[in-house]
Amino acid sequence: MARIDAALRAAREGLGPGDAELLLAHVLDRPRSWLYAHGDDELDAAAAARFDILLTRRHAGEPVAYLTGHRGFWRFDLEVNRATLIPRPETELLVELALARLPADRPLRIADLGTGSGAIALALAHERPHADVVATDASPDALAVAATNAKALGLANVRFLQGDWFAPVAGETFDLIASNPPYIADGDAHLGEGDLRFEPRSALASGIDGLDAIRRIVADAPTHLLPGGWLLLEHGWDQGDAVRGLLATAGLVEVETVRDLEQRDRISLGRRPAAHP
Repeated sequence: MARIDAALRAAREGLGPGDAELLLAHVLDRPRSWLYAHGDDELDAAAAARFDILLTRRHAGEPVAYLTGHRGFWRFDLEVNRATLIPRPETELLVELALARLPADRPLRIADLGTGSGAIALALAHERPHADVVATDASPDALAVAATNAKALGLANVRFLQGDWFAPVAGETFDLIASNPPYIADGDAHLGEGDLRFEPRSALASGIDGLDAIRRIVADAPTHLLPGGWLLLEHGWDQGDAVRGLLATAGLVEVETVRDLEQRDRISLGRRPAAHP
């Protein structure tokens, strides 16, 4: 039997930073910090075999989040699987921008369209406990994951509805609508690279220019926004101009695009004009 530190040294070759530690911690059901404190411990044969299987799958390109079944987002450790997009750190910017527009001291109505694992909806529901949050997704398998995450986090102020974008909330209006829709062009070569090869295509690609889903959401948003309500959309680094144009054409005001930490266009937003007295 190999020691834990020796197994990690052998496993790190050809893997991304921290991948070996994450996978072994998952196999042993221990936090990563435990591995460093127990590097001299022996790794039993059964655990070593499970670790080797995960390493083989990781070398084949399968995302660590799908191998462990979890990904950190906001304050949470969310369950994920191949029915859901893997939450990315840049999507936390959308949550931050939404919270800045959502008063904490009164009831609110929020919608998260295409919720996937529930990341956005659950973060907003946690930070705004007085809010009624609706999360929609066309995939029943994704909604099952999101509902499991809500239950694990003890969040009862989220409803999960199956359907395409606004279809499940016909006639409903919201203080804020958020979405991280598919925005990659159908023919983009990146869809055949890295983690994207394993993620659900329907959650990634949307038409010849990647904007089909965003066009649909923006076109329908004004009828689902309360006066003064906000629409926030995540999109690709080169789509800011186009998305701002769609928001303005839909009659939204205070339209802007916010850049992520890499100074790339990431979130565009606009507001339905407030009702005049």
